[in-house]
Amino acid sequence: MAIANKIAGHISRSSWIRKMFEEGERLREQYGNDNVYDFTLGNPDVEPPAAFGEALRQLANHPLPGMHRYMNNAGYPETRAAVAARLTKDAGLTVTADQVVMTCGAGAALNVVLKTILNPGEEVIILAPYFVEYKFYIDNHGGVPVEVWTDRETFHLDLAAIEAAITTKTRAIIINTPNNPTGVIYRADELAALGELVKRAQQRSSHQIYVISDEPYARLSYDGQQVPNVFPLIETSVIVTSHSKDLALPGERIGYLAANPRMANVAQFVEGAVFCNRTLGFVNAPALMQRLVTGLQESSIGTDGYRQKRDLLYNSLTGFGFKMVKPDGAFYLFPQSPLTDDVAFVRQAQQERILLVPGSGFGAPGYFRIAYCVDQGMIERSLPAWERLARQTIR
Repeated sequence: MAIANKIAGHISRSSWIRKMFEEGERLREQYGNDNVYDFTLGNPDVEPPAAFGEALRQLANHPLPGMHRYMNNAGYPETRAAVAARLTKDAGLTVTADQVVMTCGAGAALNVVLKTILNPGEEVIILAPYFVEYKFYIDNHGGVPVEVWTDRETFHLDLAAIEAAITTKTRAIIINTPNNPTGVIYRADELAALGELVKRAQQRSSHQIYVISDEPYARLSYDGQQVPNVFPLIETSVIVTSHSKDLALPGERIGYLAANPRMANVAQFVEGAVFCNRTLGFVNAPALMQRLVTGLQESSIGTDGYRQKRDLLYNSLTGFGFKMVKPDGAFYLFPQSPLTDDVAFVRQAQQERILLVPGSGFGAPGYFRIAYCVDQGMIERSLPAWERLARQTIR
């Protein structure tokens, strides 16, 4: 075999989105783009805010001396200060530039944090349904993922289940709010309760237990909902995020990690994170993107378009008989599969040229994910196919 056995195994278990992409290519060749309804990828279909283009033109026309050179591995001081100012506003407590590290997106931030804190064999709790890459990120750094289900009716935190899963080997808990794939936003009261739970667990442990809050969708919320900042609620929290969704820049790979200023040994944690940012090979976040997002910390794409798409799909599909939790944020729906076998349901959907991802890929068999960050015209064209699919599968 040309590659490691472990990697070959990982590929076989993580290929659902890739398989759906390949199937989509085949169907598009056969039926044409307008007759294939691809809901697989969480790839924003909107353009970045106008302010981004203006800032990019300004830098292109008036380049700064040395603007493409190396900088501190943590990032430009002015960029980190701008991020810290926004976090201070959101958290209601003082966050400084020294507590922020600029990263190559949220994925890099997660890997940096895990590399910084994990000893071989230590456990990281992940909450099902979860982002598909979490297990691989944890494995990258010698950790052991421990799956704990959220409440199966609401997808909110099951605090009793989390507490029961904590052992002397637990080093971290990853939360993701608004959640991919469910769109659920965790409430302030449940996050505060999680913080108290972690405090109790730490008293029985010889080390700090981190709560890593993965927040790339934090500015995509609907119906007046607010995404609580975790810093006032969980003392050992670390925020990891990116501008892939809120500024519609997924291909630019720009994000950051921020450590709670109330955390014990916060300076040592950040020192470790800066070291790992370098030695994992990221070196530093892209210089040009750091320059651009410095002045965009108060900017975001509008959410009205996503909300309209959510409402169109949610209302139509529930009208056809599909069951799901209405998402508070992000741009996903996560309905129950009408068939016990979610993979079989996804295969059935392909017969109607609807491309979906089975819940099994998110640690949640019996569900499927719809990404509605797509053209609204495609959603509208897909509705007759959804109705036929419902008639075939819903009993």
